[in-house]
Amino acid sequence: MSVTSEIKHARECVMTESIKAPYDALNENINQKHEPVFSVKSLELFSGAGGLALGLHQAGFSPTALFEWDKDSCDTINKNIANGFKEMSDWQVIRTDVRLIKYTEYASDANFVTGGPPCQPFSLGGKHKAYEDSRDMFSEAVRAVRELRPLGFIFENVKGLTRQSFSSYFNYLLLQLSYPEIINRTGMNWEDHLRILEEYHTSSGETGLEYNVVSRLVNAADYGVPQRRHRVFIIGFRKDLDARWSFPEPTHSREALLRAKNGDNSYWDEHRVAKINRPKIPRTEERNIQLFDKLIYGERWRTVRDAIKGLPDPKSDNAKQFLNHEYRDGARSYVGHRGSLLDEPSKTIKAGAHGVPGGENTLTLGDGEFRYYTVRESARIQTFPDNYQFPGSWSESMRQIGNAVPVRLAYVIGDSVIKHLDKLAREKPKYNND
Repeated sequence: MSVTSEIKHARECVMTESIKAPYDALNENINQKHEPVFSVKSLELFSGAGGLALGLHQAGFSPTALFEWDKDSCDTINKNIANGFKEMSDWQVIRTDVRLIKYTEYASDANFVTGGPPCQPFSLGGKHKAYEDSRDMFSEAVRAVRELRPLGFIFENVKGLTRQSFSSYFNYLLLQLSYPEIINRTGMNWEDHLRILEEYHTSSGETGLEYNVVSRLVNAADYGVPQRRHRVFIIGFRKDLDARWSFPEPTHSREALLRAKNGDNSYWDEHRVAKINRPKIPRTEERNIQLFDKLIYGERWRTVRDAIKGLPDPKSDNAKQFLNHEYRDGARSYVGHRGSLLDEPSKTIKAGAHGVPGGENTLTLGDGEFRYYTVRESARIQTFPDNYQFPGSWSESMRQIGNAVPVRLAYVIGDSVIKHLDKLAREKPKYNND
């Protein structure tokens, strides 16, 4: 069978399932002068403990439903809903295997798909099986896009997805999302499917459902999250939108932090650290600090000290005033197992093997104390609000927090997307979402 015939056959298999959203999404609220003209109604896959959904909701996304298989993660979201967490009052959390979802049932209620497909197949700490790993759920993300035909999507994953050893597979993922109707027929291996997608991508043949897809590896610290956390975002817009969107530029920098600590001392002044307790400026950095320009480097990176400011010692009685702020004993420091420094962004909060975190989830204090982060401290570093509760055990809560998208990072991405779509809606008021 020729490539053209294979593509035609793939499309015919899909077109019987394809749906068209029956509303003009870009015209919603068009007559409201002081409100966004565009409303994003999203379906979220693999919602975990809700970090991505919460940040996107704060940006203006309205989640129609959140799908998650893990019971403990569902319990966390439902617990916060039951506690009256205002931003989640109308969330519908559905515990299910996403492979069982009939997306056509949500066609009229969603114009965006979001989520974080399980990252273990690509995690630097995992087994690196990618497509051969049964936990690889990117195919389900592609199916959701194919069946819902949304205006766009936002997917997040680990840095390991961009490893050189996964480069062909990463390209395969992007092409699947670009052309979701070119399906992988039963019995076809992914390399053969990639070949068909590549040939279609470089051809001038018929057009169908297509998305303009971009990806970027970002450091959460560059967007105001008090943590060095590198994650890949894959964002796509339906081709007929002609969206012309680009990733938001970083707003925070290491240079600005160095300037605040070693230049004008504003960092130490803000935290009321006595001069005698301030570290000396390395001579190698003195000249560079003089060149740092606040306008060029933006705001400073946020640190662990910034994140846990106001939290009492977890061993004190006052710690009971905060949710999930209990001390956990047993932390040990050794080579390769060092804690985060107080006056730097945290190391990446990790879920760890079997839910047991490693040195990244520990803290080294100025007095030499070395201890585990409390759940609340970890939640703050992941920019969850203080009234967001994690009802599980310490290890289970740390697993959920380590797997979450930082709420602030999700907000920054979502805010950029929704503002751009709002602008697009104003420029093209007669756009039809059919």
